[in-house]
Amino acid sequence: MSAIPEKMSGYAIGQQDFSVLRTDGAIYVDKTEYIYKVVNSNSKYFFLARPRRFGKSLFLSTLRYFFEGRRELFKGLYIDSTDWDWEPYPVLRLDLNTDRYAEKGKLGGVLDNLFRRWEREYGVEMIADSHSQRFQNIIEAAHEKTGRKVVILVDEYDKPLVGNLNKKDNFEHYRSALASLYSNFKSSAEHIRLVFLTGVSRFSKLSVFSDLNNINDITFDNAYANICGITEEELLKYFQEGVTKLSQQLGLNYEKGVKELKRNYDGYRFASEGSDIYNPWSLLNALSKSHIGNYWNETGMPTLLAESLKKVNADLESMFNRNVREDDLKGLDLLNPDPVALLYQTGYLTIKKYKPRLRKYELGIPNNEVKEGFYRVLLPYYVKTRTETSNMAVDGIIDGFIEGEPEKAMRYMQSFFAGVDYMMKMENENNFHNAFFLLTHIIGLDTKTEVHTSDGSIDITIDTDEYLYIIELKYDHSAEEALRQIEEKQYARPWQTEEREIILIGAAFSSATRCIEEWKIKREK
Repeated sequence: MSAIPEKMSGYAIGQQDFSVLRTDGAIYVDKTEYIYKVVNSNSKYFFLARPRRFGKSLFLSTLRYFFEGRRELFKGLYIDSTDWDWEPYPVLRLDLNTDRYAEKGKLGGVLDNLFRRWEREYGVEMIADSHSQRFQNIIEAAHEKTGRKVVILVDEYDKPLVGNLNKKDNFEHYRSALASLYSNFKSSAEHIRLVFLTGVSRFSKLSVFSDLNNINDITFDNAYANICGITEEELLKYFQEGVTKLSQQLGLNYEKGVKELKRNYDGYRFASEGSDIYNPWSLLNALSKSHIGNYWNETGMPTLLAESLKKVNADLESMFNRNVREDDLKGLDLLNPDPVALLYQTGYLTIKKYKPRLRKYELGIPNNEVKEGFYRVLLPYYVKTRTETSNMAVDGIIDGFIEGEPEKAMRYMQSFFAGVDYMMKMENENNFHNAFFLLTHIIGLDTKTEVHTSDGSIDITIDTDEYLYIIELKYDHSAEEALRQIEEKQYARPWQTEEREIILIGAAFSSATRCIEEWKIKREK
């Protein structure tokens, strides 16, 4: 029996095994109250969808050791103080996140490895031909041998489908195989204590949902809103030492260090009354390294999003601040995927507000990390430009505006537009405004458009800690004219008491060269 260390101090980055996490002394954010809700509900079948790297696998691992009766691992946690009897159940965990399923035979190999072990463990004498029948025999044998009903945990139940969106034959092969496999949840119901599935989306037209009409989808349930991820209350409770160290490294006090973490990694929300949630992968990496970085983006773009966006011609800008119903986000028809649902399910959009009278969610980009990643992942689908040009330009634009070097920022902005594909529409001033706004907004700058003043509306403002930029854009007119409009209409007046430096920029786009032709800059104290 492994002892649990008295002091938890390590960061469980990428650790998805609850037992290893606990015995190694890593900090565990106690989510066991949700296990108690699950086992004491009237439901036997549960489904939870969350974006990648949000702790779904760790929660399933925690469920596994809980049902196996490993009480020593739960010492000091919420569930240890409850009336649970800790008698062990047979647990079958199907982890489908172990392969990419590029070929039809991959799922069979994953299942064979699992089923052979379970057939030996539970004494299955007759090995059936089909995986579905083998699974059924294992479920029945486990119940018979142990005298307790079976707990089935399915991690990333949709992974074989996600990897084959553009391969019709493979997709249909896996859809049929999974439908047959998951049909056992209904046909073997008398032998089952609990089924808990996780994934990216609740796919429509898959038997696990059509056959199990009593499945409890807790994806948008307020009672389970914080089941994965880290709330601000949990951040301050479990990670004070890490926040202190990060703040010192950044030259900030504790409160400002928290704000920096919040700006970069907080902002997710998964229910109408849910708390704001930090991305646990990014947060733990930042605390471990005492460095603010783009950790979530570095784990790769989800295939579901990448492959599907190739099929649709969606207006990216229109997706920001969208109002949608829950059903618009819940299910997904893979033959005709909704880009907004994809962006939500993969974590690039999240719930920002719930409007009860309309029964609609207002969506938005979660945080600064996602904004910066958004550009590199998604903008190329909408603004076709040379990759080597655009990546260098983005870094230069960000650095220039943040460091108070607008000349540098505009040079790189000009470089970006020079690399834009000729087929991109730039035939009027509105399209130029949209492209300029979209680029600055997505790469993480605090950008606002059509900011109203007493004498008109400012095309674009960009806010940084030390500078406020007021930008007027002109199409086939001079930059001098744009700058003169800012001054004549006194657009800077509302910020006269600002301690930050105010920088005025007039920029002109030429329809002939399809590029930013010139700009004029004026600094004001």
